[in-house]
Amino acid sequence: MQPKGGFDPNILAFDTSGPHVSVAVQSDVILAESETGMARGQAEALMPAIERCTSEAGGALSDLDLIAVGVGPGNFTGIRISVAAARGLSLALGIPAFGISTFEALLDWDGPLAEPAEILSVKAPQDKAYVQAFRYGVATSAPRVIDPESPPADLELPVNMCVHGFRAEDIARPFHARWEERRPTRIAAHVARIAEIRWRDGADRSSRPAPLYIRPADAAPSRHGAPIIIG
Repeated sequence: MQPKGGFDPNILAFDTSGPHVSVAVQSDVILAESETGMARGQAEALMPAIERCTSEAGGALSDLDLIAVGVGPGNFTGIRISVAAARGLSLALGIPAFGISTFEALLDWDGPLAEPAEILSVKAPQDKAYVQAFRYGVATSAPRVIDPESPPADLELPVNMCVHGFRAEDIARPFHARWEERRPTRIAAHVARIAEIRWRDGADRSSRPAPLYIRPADAAPSRHGAPIIIG
């Protein structure tokens, strides 16, 4: 890891928005990374994974210039774990934290801005898909949940648009659009690279990462009434 404040920022990136703990440290190139599949226990596993990757990269948390965190969409609890950790580290170290969506991370698979127009698709509960449209790497629609079996007509995919990600073929077929299946891997490494692009483009370094929730948390309302306050 180079000295703090060098030409290439020292970036710690991590993501727990899916059944995994993904961590990477980058300074121009990926210096260390770890990705462990797990559906539970992410809160306990995240900080040890961060410490291992930072040490493997030849530095310490105090050497970092930037935190980059995956903000979803994905698992409600997993997203909260990562975002809370990113905010805490940002405050403790006095460095900015950027929130990077899974859609943006998918843009990095073939190199940033590889497609002039594309739909990114991420697996959602009940075999649904989270989708968002991008043009030259910039979002052109709000993220939404769709059923890949019957994608809504208002997606309006032109023939020159490509669908990338979860069940891409099913989403593209009704529109005769191009498609490529993608299964997210090495999420933190892609999050780090997108964060570096933002850093160099002069993104607001005072903003705080926030979870990207596209649907309500999968939690049933309490069966008990609200407590009665006396006095």
